Amino acid sequence: MPGRTRPIDKFATAVGQCSKESAVYGKCILADYNNVHKDQCAVEFMKLKDCYLAAYKKR
Repeated sequence: MPGRTRPIDKFATAVGQCSKESAVYGKCILADYNNVHKDQCAVEFMKLKDCYLAAYKKR
């Protein structure tokens, strides 16, 4: 169906717009990856999630 965007395409575009937040979250996890525990990078994850959701809704 022309003009219709698949959800995975929207998600891929949103992910591409959040590279800064992805890098910050990845660095947080990488800093102590041998001792990862719950909520270790919760703040960074929430910023990444918010970016994904905002970018997804724009699309």
